[in-house]
Order: sequence, then C-alpha cells, then structure tokens
Amino acid sequence: MKTKRTVFGIFGKFVAETMTLLDSGAHPGLLHGILQGDYWLFSRINQDWISPFLDGLFLFMRESELWVPFYLFLLVFITLNFRKKGWWWASYLGMTAIISDLLSSKLIKDTLVRRTRPCGDPLLADTIRFLANYCPTNSSFTSSHACNHFAMAFFIYRTLQHTSRWWGLVFVWAFLISYAQVYVGVHFPLDVTCGAILGSFIGWQLSRLFRFQFGALHSQPHNPSHA
Repeated sequence: MKTKRTVFGIFGKFVAETMTLLDSGAHPGLLHGILQGDYWLFSRINQDWISPFLDGLFLFMRESELWVPFYLFLLVFITLNFRKKGWWWASYLGMTAIISDLLSSKLIKDTLVRRTRPCGDPLLADTIRFLANYCPTNSSFTSSHACNHFAMAFFIYRTLQHTSRWWGLVFVWAFLISYAQVYVGVHFPLDVTCGAILGSFIGWQLSRLFRFQFGALHSQPHNPSHA
C-alpha cells in the first residue's frame, strides 16, 4: 500500500509540475513541440475542417439528453437477456462513469492541473470559433466528456463483445463526442486525447473486475420460463 501511495504521489507531482507549464511561457523542448502540435491541430479542427452541417451535428451530439434512449436501451437489453447479472452489469457501468468523472473532474482538474480552455484563452479570442452555449471556467485538462465516454465505451465493449460484433461501434460514439469538444472550442486535442486514454484505462479495469466476479457475457436465447 505504501508503494502504491508513493507511485501515485510521484505521478501526481510529475503531472502537476509538467502541466502547470501549459499556462506559462516556460515550455521546454519536447513539451513545446507537443503544445505547438496541439495548437495546430486545434486550429485545423476548429477553424478549417468545418461546415454548417458539422456545426449542427457536433452541437447536437454534445447534448446529454440525446443519449438517454441509448442508455435506456442498454438497461432493457442487459436486464432482459441476463436478468440478475444484467442488473449488476448496469451497476458497474454506472460505477465506471462515476469513477471516471471523479478522477477527471475532481482529482486532475481541481487538484493537479490548471489549463485555460481555448474558449477562455485571450490569445485565441480573435480566431476561435466558439459554438457552445457557455465556456466552463474549470481546467481544460483533461476532457471529462472524453474520459467518461471512453470509460463507458471500453467497459461496454469488453463485457458485451461476445454477444455481438456491433458493440465495437461504441468507440465511434465515444470518439465523435470527444471530437465535438474540440470542434466547438471548449477543449484542445491534447485534453481529449489524455481524457480518452485515462477513460479507456478505467473502463478496462472495471471490465476486468466485472468479468472476474461474474464471468463473460455471451449471447443466449431468452427463455420466458426463467423470467
């Protein structure tokens, strides 16, 4: 336990000391190159690779209410097909979303890292296309949207991949929602990329825990007599 605390302490200190450079002028070699690439890619996504159709599409995809039917479908599908184990699955999915949000929003944003969002950066005020309704005032790093949705996507795929190959499409879902954060101007690509990596790791770990406790889920015909 002491070793784990030491590792997390070193990692946290490293992230904090490195990422505070994001809002300063002290960008040493490698970090400077990464940030230059980050700003370049942001300008391409936000200002060049655009169209009126994509403006409406990505604004629409960011609305959480849009995905309520999808979550309801997951709940109905999993409980009808796997009954008690399905309810445990739904609980684990909810736990995955909560843990990913706490780590991204509370631990990293509020404690370790402070990075100005592109929509709040005065240096970008004359060039940015800001399409969202408001610009959040908390840190830009990491993207909680990316972290949460990739965590859920990884958990869904890893636990349901044996029921249908189509579950791989959840990664397209997570990617488009993450991409939308850059397109509308609320995150840099680096924020989204790191959020996606963190979320994937969380989803992978929770899927391992679920499979360890309940085993893999496989397609099976529904028998009304067992309902």
